[in-house]
Amino acid sequence: MVDFLIKKITDKYPTTAFRTIIGQLAGVLGLGTNLILFIGKILVGGLTGSVSIMADAMNSLSDMISSFLTLVGFKIAAKPADKNHPYGHKRFEYISGLAVALIVTAVGAEFLKTSFKKILTPQALHLSKTMFFILILSVLLKVWQGKMYRTLAQKIDSATLEATSKDSINDVFTTVLVIVSAAIEYITNWHIDGYVGFFLAIYILISGIKMVKDFIDELLGSRPTEKEIKQMEDHLDQFQTILGYHDLLVHDYGPEKKFASVHIEVDANWDLMYAHRIIDEIEENFYDELGVNLVCHLDPVMIHDEHYLQLSTAFDEFVNKLDPQLKIHDFRIKDDQTLQFDLVIPENFKMTDQEITNQLEQFAQRSVPAFHLEVTFDHHYLL
Repeated sequence: MVDFLIKKITDKYPTTAFRTIIGQLAGVLGLGTNLILFIGKILVGGLTGSVSIMADAMNSLSDMISSFLTLVGFKIAAKPADKNHPYGHKRFEYISGLAVALIVTAVGAEFLKTSFKKILTPQALHLSKTMFFILILSVLLKVWQGKMYRTLAQKIDSATLEATSKDSINDVFTTVLVIVSAAIEYITNWHIDGYVGFFLAIYILISGIKMVKDFIDELLGSRPTEKEIKQMEDHLDQFQTILGYHDLLVHDYGPEKKFASVHIEVDANWDLMYAHRIIDEIEENFYDELGVNLVCHLDPVMIHDEHYLQLSTAFDEFVNKLDPQLKIHDFRIKDDQTLQFDLVIPENFKMTDQEITNQLEQFAQRSVPAFHLEVTFDHHYLL
């Protein structure tokens, strides 16, 4: 069914609208299936008096709200850029996701309290074969839902739908746990419903808190994945004419809306028009292959100047002896009196900037006393 709908969408809608339509399809299918699950579980929970089934029903309600927000989120995220939002509205997917996460957290907290009361005052459940039948059907529907979300997530490379797919599969296990606990009480008459509900509430609460953290990270601006960084490195490495690259920064304005900047090292003797053509090719390659809007900054390197090469090599060798993790770039001779360069500091490096500066100045006084050092410390670049 899902593949059939995807084919119909692919044939009918242009590529530019494909992501939005797929996202809305996920929202509609999720809304419908979660509504069925909620109604079924809330009826069973009310008839049996089971707090664990009611907790599972509220989990389905939060999933239903999540599907609605997914539907709205993809719709708003598809709005074009305007005067007040020059980078578009793609980040609204993260905002709708954060709203869902807060709802999930609130539901978990409420049922934590309800389950604790049930533990203190246990009551017998009114169980039946019909109840088990409905719960088993809900498991099968949730399995289908998880596969549906995963299929659609893969079609548009959506982290939001991928997370929703995982949440659906997790819900399968929670409902199975409810069925097992109800079966135990049905067979043995042990009142464990409150305990199961308590653990389910903790699970919902932890899931909600984790979701809140993930979406806040996205809104604040999180580091690209190692896979994304590796893709960018591979694309830059394709251009054999450049000498190197550094200071890569990536800004995420939502799915399919990434901007980046990088410094490209080139031969200082290159003609300006030729250098411009090369960085144009790099920027076009990034957009066509990765969907990233890249801006390149040119860093001319005087590779034919012996004096420059001697100085840069000497400082490269010194910082390598100081620590192999340290890297120099943007090495410059300014006014024949000042040496300028950037020093990339790895994460959790033991030496402070001042300690490194002292070591560099001592080396400069011994090796090139006529020069003054101006060092910029880079702590936040990816490459």
